[in-house]
Amino acid sequence: MSILIAESGSSKTDWRYIDAEGKISQMKTLGINPYFQDEESIYLEIKGKVSPNISSEVSEIYYYGTGVTNLEKAEIINNALFRLFPNAKIEVKDDMIAAARSLCINEPGIACILGTGANTCVYDGQSIVAQIPPLGFWLGDEGSGGHLGKQLVTKYLRKELSAQIEEKFIKRFGKLERTEILEKAYKQPFPNRYFASFSKFLFDNRAIPEIYLLIYDSFLLFFEKSVLKYPDFQKYKVHFTGSVAFYYSDILRKAAAKCGVTIGVILESPIAGLVLFHKKDLNI
Repeated sequence: MSILIAESGSSKTDWRYIDAEGKISQMKTLGINPYFQDEESIYLEIKGKVSPNISSEVSEIYYYGTGVTNLEKAEIINNALFRLFPNAKIEVKDDMIAAARSLCINEPGIACILGTGANTCVYDGQSIVAQIPPLGFWLGDEGSGGHLGKQLVTKYLRKELSAQIEEKFIKRFGKLERTEILEKAYKQPFPNRYFASFSKFLFDNRAIPEIYLLIYDSFLLFFEKSVLKYPDFQKYKVHFTGSVAFYYSDILRKAAAKCGVTIGVILESPIAGLVLFHKKDLNI
């Protein structure tokens, strides 16, 4: 028996192939999101970058990803995978299940995703028992890379950045025009990826009080909208996965302390925990 595990965010997808002897192969593709991609484009991405690295027939596939919000979206992923691996048992779940299984293991807790996007849930050690509905890039995702980038770019367009930061911004990205940014925001695919790409600039300049405050306020908003609304949140440890949580963990912890939140584990990616989870269950 061999299994294929995928964990996909909006920016990248981590793949792990475990063969019958327990050997693990690693692959990466672009992020997959059935809200922005159709079956054909997903199929071609997997065919080009995953299939060539698999040496034998896949028995079971466990796919976890952003945008898997209903059966229709899950079916898009399932159909793309089935075309490549017609004999495999395929299970498609959302990225929140991946985070909860990887972060909480078998213990109750609040699991959070804070990467390109944002999401949270309460996990009882077996399943998700409560979830504040994620509203996506335009209506939510507070604290995420997309949200951080959007705050920065909005301040740039409105001339609200200090002369020091504006100069650094233009040196890094050039003099971005309003029309160019609006084109990326409203007409090009994956606006969340575009705005999240500015997060690295914030990270590099986080020691400057103006930038630090932007990041800190974004995290306070995340806790307000996505954690503090859970009844009795104080009794849980709050765990995180995602690049933003991982790389900005110092600021995140300070915002959490301000909100009375107890931070638990912070991982850059849930894929390692998912490998352990499925190897244990399948006795590989």
